[in-house]
Amino acid sequence: MQAALEQEKSISAEDHEKVKGLAALVKSPRSFIFKDPDYYGIEGWDDLTIPSADGTPLAAWYMPAKGGESDKLIIFNHALPMCRAGFPGHFGEPWSLLDDSEIDFVIQYKHLTDAGYNVLTYDFRNHGQSGAANGGVSGIGQWEWQDCVGVKQYVDAHPRLGKMKVALFSQCLGGVSQYAAITKHPELFENVLCMASPLVPNMTAIFQAFGELQGIAQYQELIDLELLKLGGFPAADMSGALWAPAVKMPVLMWQVRDDAWTKNPQDAQYTFDRLGSEDKEMVWIEDTTRRFRDGYNWFGRNPEKVLSFFAKHFAEARVPEPAE
Repeated sequence: MQAALEQEKSISAEDHEKVKGLAALVKSPRSFIFKDPDYYGIEGWDDLTIPSADGTPLAAWYMPAKGGESDKLIIFNHALPMCRAGFPGHFGEPWSLLDDSEIDFVIQYKHLTDAGYNVLTYDFRNHGQSGAANGGVSGIGQWEWQDCVGVKQYVDAHPRLGKMKVALFSQCLGGVSQYAAITKHPELFENVLCMASPLVPNMTAIFQAFGELQGIAQYQELIDLELLKLGGFPAADMSGALWAPAVKMPVLMWQVRDDAWTKNPQDAQYTFDRLGSEDKEMVWIEDTTRRFRDGYNWFGRNPEKVLSFFAKHFAEARVPEPAE
């Protein structure tokens, strides 16, 4: 705190605005539902509202497998500052100020439902069409773990979903939140077969990388102070690596090796190494620096690896009993 206060006294007004802008990533504009399952002809899907563990209403879609509901369910969540449809950077400002790419999660649901999986996906609090909470600020897992818990409790209590074999697709914000949920409520996730977990970050590395790009990397303590002023958490508290040791299930992770927005490969490798899973694999996305365009769209463009991962672990499992 003392270092932050000293930096606040000496920083230029221009650089201070950059610092505030970086901190404001945790209060980004909501993405909107620009595409729904009808776009790719997914049939029989429903709109749902699921309560988070603290009661925050979460807007969700349930999509049955192509040809009729199966006994296999994948719970899918999104990244910051996206929604269950993806990211509308191609629609222009304010989203294009971060990245002008479209991230399409709906085609990813199409891959999964075509392969015989039912999919349940939802907007985190303060994202998409879900309820507001915590002053509209993202805790990068520090609050959102409750959303992961609420969705899993909904599944377990459901007369049909609760009898299905379950896997997770938990990315970025969703991955950090899922790791925290598993840490805090391991009993809820004992019956989960496996998890695809792309692009899980540690926010210290995100802010360092963005700081270097903007010439303000020396102000990390001041970024933390601005995060606290917004009602959030310091960067070190918003990290997948904090919670990764509690994750014991098989994990498939993919990361952009030369990601311009974090300190890869070392940051992603650190989180991966801390996972408690004995069965885990890292896939490096090469020849790009674009986290949004090429990282989050990787499964949409290259479904084979992920579908093979899910197929292997579902094939090996019996239908587990839902958690008490």
